[in-house]
Amino acid sequence: MVIGDGVLTSAIAVMSSLPGLQYSGKKLTKGALLLLACVILISLFALQHIGTHKVAFMFAPIVMLWLISIFCIGLYNIIHWNPKVVSAIYPYYIIKFFRETGRDGWISLGGILLSITGTEAMYADLGHFTAVSIRLAFVFAIYPCLVVQYMGQAAFLSRNLHSIPNSFFESIPDPVFWPIFVVTTLSAVVGSQATITATFSVIKQCQALGCFPRVKIVHTSKHIYGQIYIPEINWMLMILTLSITIGFQDTTLIGNAYGLATATLMFITTFLVALVITFVWQKSIWISGMFLLFFGIIEGAYLSAALMKVPQGGWVPLVLSFIFMMIMYIWHYGMCLKYNFDMHNKVPLQWLLGLGPSLGIVRVPGIGLIYTELATGIPAIFSHFVTNLPAFHKVLVFICVKSVPVPYVSSDERFVVGRVCPRPYRMYRCIVRYGYKDIQRDDGDFENQLIQSLAEFIHMEAGEPEFCTSEGSFDGRMMVTRSSSIQSGSTIIATEIEDCSESSSVQSSKSSALLSLRSVYDDENPPVRKQHIRFHLPANQIMDSAIREELMDLIVAKEAGFAYIMGHSYVKARRSSSCFKKFVIDVGYTFLRKNCRGPSVDLNIPHINLIEVGMTYYV
Repeated sequence: MVIGDGVLTSAIAVMSSLPGLQYSGKKLTKGALLLLACVILISLFALQHIGTHKVAFMFAPIVMLWLISIFCIGLYNIIHWNPKVVSAIYPYYIIKFFRETGRDGWISLGGILLSITGTEAMYADLGHFTAVSIRLAFVFAIYPCLVVQYMGQAAFLSRNLHSIPNSFFESIPDPVFWPIFVVTTLSAVVGSQATITATFSVIKQCQALGCFPRVKIVHTSKHIYGQIYIPEINWMLMILTLSITIGFQDTTLIGNAYGLATATLMFITTFLVALVITFVWQKSIWISGMFLLFFGIIEGAYLSAALMKVPQGGWVPLVLSFIFMMIMYIWHYGMCLKYNFDMHNKVPLQWLLGLGPSLGIVRVPGIGLIYTELATGIPAIFSHFVTNLPAFHKVLVFICVKSVPVPYVSSDERFVVGRVCPRPYRMYRCIVRYGYKDIQRDDGDFENQLIQSLAEFIHMEAGEPEFCTSEGSFDGRMMVTRSSSIQSGSTIIATEIEDCSESSSVQSSKSSALLSLRSVYDDENPPVRKQHIRFHLPANQIMDSAIREELMDLIVAKEAGFAYIMGHSYVKARRSSSCFKKFVIDVGYTFLRKNCRGPSVDLNIPHINLIEVGMTYYV
């Protein structure tokens, strides 16, 4: 519904701001207004890539000017047309209204709902502003200005019943009509921007939780946290918005769809907040029930009235929600089946121990980072590597990147490190944890943080001899490490040397073919200059010889370079599966997987250091 709200808000905001041109000196045709609306919408979505922070400095002045303008116009209309309208605050009149209108009054709630829609868009900016600032803005600016403006329109209509279709623009005094019209159009763009940004944020969080296909996420600001841009979603929203604008060409029909989307969104949010009160805030279930009953009755009345508008445009948000829900369901279903396949086909640890420290192959210098979705156990794809490759790296690290269901994970708790096999195997596991609101920047420092985390794990493990007492406990016991705490600590010393534009793995290679390949790659993809850290052991530190040898192997392997190893998976349904499952996996999930970003791109893995091996999953 939030995604549907992002489509409908832009359409109705722009379409409702343009009819004011009809009351100017030159009358414009309906086709001309539609063309102008499409131009404004295309411009709005085309400017999204420059980032909110580059245009946001205009948002606050526009919104404040808009609020002051409608407050002044409302106050003028109250005084000029009918000062007695202020008595509408008295609750008696709403009771009298329903008593006299009955069913028609109840149905009219679907249209009255539009008087409060749009105010919820400010809460979409919770990722950019604090809750206190939003509360202050609503209580002291937005709410009083809206109430005064709607009272002013009611006072104007009480003396001008013929002006009901476009009461706002006709209630504006002629001397200030054009300035107000310009501010109205600009405020419509600002309101649309808020919901578009909210759509980007929701989709990013769904993707982090494995409920949406991988899409390109661009962080448009280095200083303001959470401002993002998703190109694929942006152009998809633009196409949907233009389709609705051209298809309906009527603010009433779009308003019906917009009202139903907002009412449903509020109603669902109320139920979710009731769950938060009980399970997150640990409050009494009676408090949660009272909250749900009070707000549920109010919002349920509006929602029931909005549902009466389904045949008159209200079906649009329902269709959009169904389409996006099916996309999310298919993707999540396919990911779960793939993960379950990995869980049930893990490589037995005894088989790996039987190969010996050399794994039955040649161990070459370097660090191999094997990406897997398993937090425990050895993935089946590793047996493919060991069986088919004649050599493997001296140090192996199983990397598992997890998005946990919390907003943020601090850097001190990001890395969880453990050992997979006994010390001579030089095999480790590292779980990298991110919150669904965390920004995974491609800053080129992941390798250094990983080395520091592994070194700290080796040092911490030495202080706990009981950590690994039997072969069965090598895989499963892990420690949280703080990579930022040992820049010059007692385990290893990190020394920053001059910036390096080439990866260490290529610099250390003597292969002319690889060097030429690197030069071609750099011509097409200019490398990002990053800090190059060199690690070494403190000369005066006393430590066990086995630990010193392991740390030296880690440092030497780091200087030899990294290789990123990942499986290229193909997911297919078994022959015995139902027709529905075959369609969902072989058609739906396969289409989404082929047309979304690959996992290597999503994880910012350097393409020049990437090794992929294909594997088919029959789920």
